[in-house]
Amino acid sequence: MPIYEYQCEACGNNFELKQKFSDEPATECPQCGGAIKKLISQTAFTLKGSGWYAEGYSKGKESKAPSCPASGNCASCPSAA
Repeated sequence: MPIYEYQCEACGNNFELKQKFSDEPATECPQCGGAIKKLISQTAFTLKGSGWYAEGYSKGKESKAPSCPASGNCASCPSAA
């Protein structure tokens, strides 16, 4: 069920309501009874982890293992210590 954000035009109270898509929008502030308006707020949707987006469309793909600048001489490599 989506959460909608509202703001009271009389007292400035910001609040959220969990409503069905089919529900009518709220019209009254629960704090003062004044008129309210529905706000457009940012979504909480985030793509995390691996998957089609991270592997196929993200920018800046870099290899996880950098090439060895010592031409195969692993004794001089800082990550070999």
